[in-house]
This record gives sequence, structure tokens and C-alpha cells, in this order.
Amino acid sequence: MTTFEIYTDTASEYRFRLKAANGLNILASEGYTSKSACLNGIESVKTNSQVDSMYAKNKSSNQKHYFNLKAANDQIIGTSQMYESLGGMLSGIASVKKNAPIATIEEV
Repeated sequence: MTTFEIYTDTASEYRFRLKAANGLNILASEGYTSKSACLNGIESVKTNSQVDSMYAKNKSSNQKHYFNLKAANDQIIGTSQMYESLGGMLSGIASVKKNAPIATIEEV
């Protein structure tokens, strides 16, 4: 079962991560000042994850692949883990598209 986990970081900001059924993180958010804003971010992921143009595919300085999921206002709402290959990154995008809309929400 895929889950959005909401947690509070060391700076007391709310964050979420989308975890796959195998326990790996697929997508992580930036910090939010309130829980309601974090929940709005999750809803934005559920909506925008279905739109191919909202995915920005990137390569880091150490040549690893990752993607950002953006909202309609062009703000980043989630960043993937680093992938060794382009194929791995594309599989990560496919997983977000498939699982985000049906993922449950848990506080940890």
C-alpha cells in the first residue's frame, strides 16, 4: 500500500513523503508552516501527478537522475530520490502517477 507520511522535521515544519508499498521513498516535499498547508500539498500532488508536463526531469552534478513534480503555479511540490539511470527515474515517475491518487495519508 502506498502512503503519504506526514511528519514534523527538526525545524518544526510539516513535510510529507510518498512511500511505495516496498517502503522506499518515491517523492518528498519541502517544509510547510502548518499541517493544513502540508495536506494541501498532498492534494496538489494527487492532482498534478497525472499531468506529464508537471514533471521536470533533472540530472545532478554527480550524474544521477531525479525529478521534481510542479504545481500549476510552477512551484515544486515534490522531489524524487536520486536514480542511477534514466530508466529508474522514469519508473519512479510512473509509480507516482499510478499510486499518488490512491495513497492513504498517515501521520508519523
